[in-house]
Amino acid sequence: MDNEYISFSLGKYRDSVISALDKMRRDNIIGRIYTKDHTVWKPSPIEIVNRLDWLNAPSETLEKITYIRQVLEPFFDGSINDVVLLGMGGSILAAEVFNKIFGSETGYPNLHVIDTTDPVLISRFSKCLNLKKTLFLVSSKSGKTMEVTSLLHYFYNLVFEKLGDAAGSHFIFITDKGSFLENFSKNIPIQHVFSSDSNIGGRYSALSITGIVPAAIIGIDVEILLLSAIDAQQREKAESFSGKFAATGALLGAALGTLAQEGRNKITFIMSPLWAPFGNWLEQLIAESTGKEGKGILPVLDEPLAEPGIYGNDRLFVFFQNAPGDNSAKIDGLAEAGHPVITITTNNRYDLGGQMFLWELATAVAGHFLGINPFDQPDVEITKAHTRRMITIYRESKEFPYELSSLTTPECVIYGGPQALTLADKLKFFLSEANKGDYVCLQVYLNRSPEVDQALQTLRETIFIKYGFAVTTGYGPRYLHSTGQLHKGDSGNGLFIQLTQDNLWDVDIPDEIGEKKSSLTFGTLHAAQAQGDWQALKDVGRRIIRFHFRTNPIAGLKAITEIF
Repeated sequence: MDNEYISFSLGKYRDSVISALDKMRRDNIIGRIYTKDHTVWKPSPIEIVNRLDWLNAPSETLEKITYIRQVLEPFFDGSINDVVLLGMGGSILAAEVFNKIFGSETGYPNLHVIDTTDPVLISRFSKCLNLKKTLFLVSSKSGKTMEVTSLLHYFYNLVFEKLGDAAGSHFIFITDKGSFLENFSKNIPIQHVFSSDSNIGGRYSALSITGIVPAAIIGIDVEILLLSAIDAQQREKAESFSGKFAATGALLGAALGTLAQEGRNKITFIMSPLWAPFGNWLEQLIAESTGKEGKGILPVLDEPLAEPGIYGNDRLFVFFQNAPGDNSAKIDGLAEAGHPVITITTNNRYDLGGQMFLWELATAVAGHFLGINPFDQPDVEITKAHTRRMITIYRESKEFPYELSSLTTPECVIYGGPQALTLADKLKFFLSEANKGDYVCLQVYLNRSPEVDQALQTLRETIFIKYGFAVTTGYGPRYLHSTGQLHKGDSGNGLFIQLTQDNLWDVDIPDEIGEKKSSLTFGTLHAAQAQGDWQALKDVGRRIIRFHFRTNPIAGLKAITEIF
């Protein structure tokens, strides 16, 4: 099962995985995936047959590289210093990984990713830009995503105020043919529209034009990246035909799916510094693909490695390391304690292309073993619908629906959770509801800063040490497009702590391009998204408590941490 770059220590689960591989051979699962046979997952082809072009994306994108470079060439002459990518979820996560792992080559612009509705963050960032030397990439398959259209209206108007009719030359769109965004571009002339493949879902689009255009604009050698993916693709096919499945995505997927069925459904990534940025992309791919029909695999990132005995029997550990033998003592200790461990060893950044394809295939295969469709996201719309309703109510009455608090302290207002007279009891009673195999998720709608990040990390580590649960953290609305599907679609074993605050200041969202009239602010949208997800989680019976900080959220986070 092992080779020079990936190895499996599965312990008592080894025979179950081998049995799954044997069944996969008999049923010709990989061959059927490559022929786009929807029955690998479901009897109906809906949202499957039109989501499988990622299988050929590396080679098809490679054929477009000359065209991509010709379009982008005018921005390599020093006229542009910064590229700002506006998008959400799968439309931007691959670009973010490429940017953090490779960075911009000398002579190429710097890339910034904006995937937030946090008004403080947006305001601070926009003040740092030289708009005359900034290019905006707007990436959205449909072009209708509320966050993206709001960011487009805001930044386009900033550029228009500065440059007038020349504003359009500072915008490039990446979107599906016939989308709202493409039609929008016909009314306001912009620099260029790249057509993305409508048969590739956002989280599987890393090796398509969606991920490669931002990579190319910062000078990454995208040909090598794509050739790495093509090599992985061909290796998968060869392994399938030979029936070996030796350390391929097919084997990885069989392990993920089989272990999840055995209760090992929390995949804990231990990343070397080189590979740490890859985690956020993996998180969305796995969580949004598998979290449905009462099933799911929860990715756990940025959790310090503890002693093996602290963990429950719900963990699978995946180590990304730079050389054989790295972490060997830690890996041996986990394996000896009965925890399954997968080790991936690579120190070449351009192996990222191959890793992306390998994990895409593995996730698709895991979906087969779990009996779910890994390409849809049926529960994401629930939050969007509630958010739209909240915004409609706000526009009509200038306030959100009244919500009765369950406890008020000088620092915060608390909503939901068990009845208690003190903040300490609230927290303790809430977490005492946890059962074996549960996890805690911090859903963060705070103005992001390094200080907030550190306070959150301390809080999650404290909860983990005290209770032994996996604890994840996600900033809203970003997490809605990555782990949000899992939160509502899995078996309901999450306990959600939502953290909100009053914004220090706010930013208007223009109702239309080129107009100053605004009926909504980013702060209001941010709050509506928090309340929308709160209601969506309640609708599906999830356990959730909300802390709204009225003064200093950092002090509030520290106070909660001290309680534990």
